[in-house]
Amino acid sequence: MLRGFLGGACFAALMFGLSPAGAAEPAARTTEPCGVEAACTVPSGEYRVRLPGRAKPSERIGAILYLHGYGGTAENAIRNKALVRMASDLGVALIAPQGADRSWSFPGSPQERRDDIAFVAAVLDDATRRLPIDPDKIMASGFSVGGSMVWYLACNLGDRFAGFAPVAGAFWEPLPHSCPGPEPNLFHVHGTSDTVVPMAGRAIGDRARQGDVMEGWKLWETKGACAGEVPESFSLERLGLECERRARCNGKTLELCLHPGGHAFKAVWVARAWRELAALKGWRVPARIE
Repeated sequence: MLRGFLGGACFAALMFGLSPAGAAEPAARTTEPCGVEAACTVPSGEYRVRLPGRAKPSERIGAILYLHGYGGTAENAIRNKALVRMASDLGVALIAPQGADRSWSFPGSPQERRDDIAFVAAVLDDATRRLPIDPDKIMASGFSVGGSMVWYLACNLGDRFAGFAPVAGAFWEPLPHSCPGPEPNLFHVHGTSDTVVPMAGRAIGDRARQGDVMEGWKLWETKGACAGEVPESFSLERLGLECERRARCNGKTLELCLHPGGHAFKAVWVARAWRELAALKGWRVPARIE
């Protein structure tokens, strides 16, 4: 079982928030006044967006909404080569909201800067109005505190996303006892040697505490039709992951994948989650590019 999967060598690079990797790639051609170079604005904040190069004006496409880690920015995320290539290979838009003070607010977070559940909902409304993005083909992902925010989106905005692929984040204390939304398609990745967001959680100052990942996971395991299902264990050797999956949660998939490294993010983990989600939904995706 995954609860016994511990130890191993740390990944060479530990990341707290994605930073730009080299020069930015050209912006997608669009008639919109905002996107990569200029932020799109909603009443409570702003976001960046990039369309895939092969997007057609008449075609409604899918999108991955990515939430940066602590100290990160939407501008850096929208230019990050790994994220840009992932979105391009999948043929989807990349949406990067900007966290207030470069972080995110949710129950238990160190500071409550704004209502980020409402902010993300506003971003979805605006992006699907401005651009040919299919509101039924959007997946949320994020890293570190952005990954934690994705857990709260899955809890509170489950009907606005087709699926969720958080990395190295989880609920904070006090853990929610229930979630109003339906069972989500949820693909979570975490490092067992993570010291920034440890599996067991940790205190942040004297006012906040990251929650225990496995304690928080119990909410998803026992939600609705997921309760009582015996998970399937499997390995994804190419991606360095050991996983457990529940696949009969009212037709939804609940998946937890662990690696022996630290606080790390790989775009290929998110790409795999999109392909799994596409298979569940019957979406067409381009052939895998290795």
